[in-house]
Amino acid sequence: MQLHLISRYPETTPRPTPLLFVHGSFSDARVWDVHVLPYCSRHGYEAHAVSLRGHGLSEGHAHLHRWRLADYVADLARAARMMPAPPVLIGHSMGGMVIQKYLEQQPQVAGVVLMASVPPQGLWPTNLHMAMRHPFLFQQMVLFSMLGPSFGTLDMMRRLLFSADMPLATLRDYFDLVQAESQWVAMDMMGFDPLRLRPEQMRTPLLVLGAQQDAFVSPALVRETARFYRTEARIFPNMAHAMMLEARWQEVADALLAWLAEQPQHSRSA
Repeated sequence: MQLHLISRYPETTPRPTPLLFVHGSFSDARVWDVHVLPYCSRHGYEAHAVSLRGHGLSEGHAHLHRWRLADYVADLARAARMMPAPPVLIGHSMGGMVIQKYLEQQPQVAGVVLMASVPPQGLWPTNLHMAMRHPFLFQQMVLFSMLGPSFGTLDMMRRLLFSADMPLATLRDYFDLVQAESQWVAMDMMGFDPLRLRPEQMRTPLLVLGAQQDAFVSPALVRETARFYRTEARIFPNMAHAMMLEARWQEVADALLAWLAEQPQHSRSA
């Protein structure tokens, strides 16, 4: 299975710890390359983003709806082996669950960042929250999941992923980043393949981030994830689910860089 990575390198000697970003559902590695990968590379980090099988320029599109969560975990393991050193793993939404499942294998990683991540309990709490708080949007999302991007609209995309002030022209550009997703993976995250990682197994530095206006992974669920792993969450105001693409994306990137700087083994030059 050929996986596509987008990689950005600093102009000077890179810091010793590479960053490996994992996208969420219905997207690919390009969501990180709009802002975050170049920004991190300008601050001295090797920054890589992988497109999981069936996404972006990776192989596997023809069999997308056969893939399971375990397949995505295998893709992450393969991408991590391609790094020059144990990486910090940064996962958004579904990508956060892929990382949590990967950690069941007890791999050597330098750190973990969960951004608006599917919580350890899986998709049940997120779907229940959305169905109760945003029933019409939840119905649209279910149809989108079943019928694919052709069902999606800019209005649905804004309400599900972005703040209300996201410019329409930018939304149109981002719409090109949307693709179909494996329904088996959604079922796995609903409970077919539950997380078996225990809090005490999380022995690596962990950062948990969320967005105040997230219609999908609510701030309460982000805080539940942080409590599960015995840490604190940081919630960004005036921000929605697609944190890496929001107008205030730099606030998230700066929080990541500040956290990395607190980890001496991450920030020291080679």
